[in-house]
Amino acid sequence: MRRIVQSKKLQHVRYDVRGPILVEAQRLEAEGHKILKLNIGNTAPFGFEAPDAIVADMVHNLPDSQGYADSRGIYSARTAVAQYYQARGLKDTVVEDVYIGNGVSELISMVLQAFVDDGNEILVPAPDYPLWTGAVSLSGGTPVHYRCDESNGWDPDLVDIEAKITPATQALVVINPNNPTGAVYSEATVRGLVDIARRHDLVLMADEIYEKILFDDAVHHHTAAFAGDDVLCLTFSGLSKAYRVCGYRAGWVMVSGPKHLAQDFLEGLTLLANMRMCANVPAQHAIQTALGGYQSVEELIGPGGRFREQSKLASRLLNDIPGVSCVEPSGALYCFPRLDPEVYPIESDEAFVIDLLRAKKILVTHGTGFNWFEPDHFRLVTLPDEETLTEAIGRIAEYLETIRA
Repeated sequence: MRRIVQSKKLQHVRYDVRGPILVEAQRLEAEGHKILKLNIGNTAPFGFEAPDAIVADMVHNLPDSQGYADSRGIYSARTAVAQYYQARGLKDTVVEDVYIGNGVSELISMVLQAFVDDGNEILVPAPDYPLWTGAVSLSGGTPVHYRCDESNGWDPDLVDIEAKITPATQALVVINPNNPTGAVYSEATVRGLVDIARRHDLVLMADEIYEKILFDDAVHHHTAAFAGDDVLCLTFSGLSKAYRVCGYRAGWVMVSGPKHLAQDFLEGLTLLANMRMCANVPAQHAIQTALGGYQSVEELIGPGGRFREQSKLASRLLNDIPGVSCVEPSGALYCFPRLDPEVYPIESDEAFVIDLLRAKKILVTHGTGFNWFEPDHFRLVTLPDEETLTEAIGRIAEYLETIRA
């Protein structure tokens, strides 16, 4: 019999957040070891529960959620999303501009499949959420990574972006707040990104899933608010993080800008939405309740709130380790510390995190897994309570001491 092998389309597709390091963690768990998993921003295992009103609304609507819905999403959910953006200055947003998906991840894949032709180049930040890079490759395109500047608070390097634009460049991806760095971009930075897209006739793809998780004076600026009527912008967001319902898989993409020039693309996106029949119907009923009700995330991001305090604790403890530096996150749920190559001469950061896992039973993700250029970073999830987080970073510090020694 012939060997059955994976498609060549997967040749350049990686998702190291759940790659070889997770396989090794599962092997260790099978041997009886307890692994502290700080590799995925999954809120539920760390004691963050969905607001009662959201759960109650889903339960109430279950009897009416047994059949397929409109492939673009139920009307009440799409209306709630449209009104959400109208209230934030995007007054021309209407129900027809909104597509509901099984989380933002599904919608990223659908949009890129509908948009990308073989050989198209898509500008993606480095570091990035690796689904973007993988989905571009799987769609037949070429991800081109532009550098975010660690020395400037992880802001996108606008000069680097400009230098990497070619005749094949079709779109610019913006992840704000950023995963994995926790950077929240200023108005000037967002305007700069939009200006590049406008001058080079690029589509903007704005991943804003962490838009509500902001600390201190950080302000989130919607990319679409500056794109106006002459730059097509696709804004991705959802309930997973701010509303602690990762498993519900309730996300959306909102289309703004010169939609009359994008009708052919939107027909393709609708075709793909039809082919998957519809998104998870029960979770769609949570969207209206979530967006219209009391915003419980405020309790988590303000002074004393777990999201804020744990983020600050993690960055402080990491910066206390010799040879480690961490830009304090302004939002999201992660730290992305740097290991000084002069102190830690690491050749493979994947090997480093696997060795850390075996030695200290802590699971983090290596920086090159987020398409960073050098093997000198790793990402740490800041969701554990302060005691657990202190213990985890303490173990990391102990392991790094052995490398220094």
